[in-house]
Amino acid sequence: MSTHNPYELSTAAKTELCKWWGTIHSETASGQARADRATLRRASDLNAIACTPAYQRLYRRIVAASDSSVHWNSFQQDRIAAVVGLLAHVKEDKEKISLPEAMSREGGKDNPVSPLRFRRLLEAPDTNALFIGLRRTLPLIQGAVGVLSLADDVFGWNERVQRRWAYDYQWPDPSKN
Repeated sequence: MSTHNPYELSTAAKTELCKWWGTIHSETASGQARADRATLRRASDLNAIACTPAYQRLYRRIVAASDSSVHWNSFQQDRIAAVVGLLAHVKEDKEKISLPEAMSREGGKDNPVSPLRFRRLLEAPDTNALFIGLRRTLPLIQGAVGVLSLADDVFGWNERVQRRWAYDYQWPDPSKN
């Protein structure tokens, strides 16, 4: 019996996501790839993402590439939809930059993402709220973040990830104002 962590994307799933992201953001992207990216970027919530042919095609490819003994339940399907919807907004793969690092790369009081907005992300009550918050946050960091880091964190969103984010974010020091 295979032991599968339900909060971890398989290597095959990550490979498919990276290939897809590279395709939709390529300089030579086909008309279909550009249309898929545009459709996903317009999706305002997880339901809108899940109902797009662009997402469904990718989802089927990821499932086909993954371990056939693994069945994704609804919370995992929601999380992969969130990952796909957010990756449509990522413009540059900064492999070594995590989301909390990108949100606070300046340090000090001029973080691209304010401490209040960051706390709201940490307190997101569900995957849809996390998606909506991150979708609004990505333009603040110019869509530059590690593709796999984003995928791993959103798919694996739990208290451990939240704590790591809290430690990785450069909280402003009020005494330096």
